[in-house]
Amino acid sequence: MLYLISGASRAGKTIIAKKISAQKGMSYLSLDWLIMGFTNGIPEYGLHDMLFPDEIAQRFWSFFKSMIESMLWSDVDYIIEGEAMLPELIIELIKKHPDKLKVCFLGFADTSVSKKVKEIKDFSSKKNDWLIEKTDEYIIDHVKNMIVHSQKIKKSCKENNLKYFDVSEKFVNTIDDTIEYFML
Repeated sequence: MLYLISGASRAGKTIIAKKISAQKGMSYLSLDWLIMGFTNGIPEYGLHDMLFPDEIAQRFWSFFKSMIESMLWSDVDYIIEGEAMLPELIIELIKKHPDKLKVCFLGFADTSVSKKVKEIKDFSSKKNDWLIEKTDEYIIDHVKNMIVHSQKIKKSCKENNLKYFDVSEKFVNTIDDTIEYFML
């Protein structure tokens, strides 16, 4: 079984992947690592971390789809998390392999910018946190972009009948609900 966790930056994808990994004894892969490999290793491909998530997902899709199909063929159990997935793209694989994929998306479509910025500042880890060293203006702009991205994901999940969890309210409870969804 492949567990795919996608959605907006700062929605809790990595937290969920790590907890499921520990509970199920499975490895996980962050798509951020692959995108940084493209960014720093083969910049000529034009796939880099400064693009908007939907653009990354579109450019990354043929590679990612082939990787997933290879993993499904190999019958491995794995968790993959990251922004570089879109509901309207991943639905193709779900329809083709309904019993081998469990997918959800996370976002914060219904929050205020100020609330999410405060949450980032209050709860972000100081260790290995790329956003914490950015200016307030950068963080505010990032949050605004991720709210818009969350709204698009939420709409696409509804259109494609995919599971969407919104962490705008009760972040910790929603993370727990998402983990429970994957553990069933």
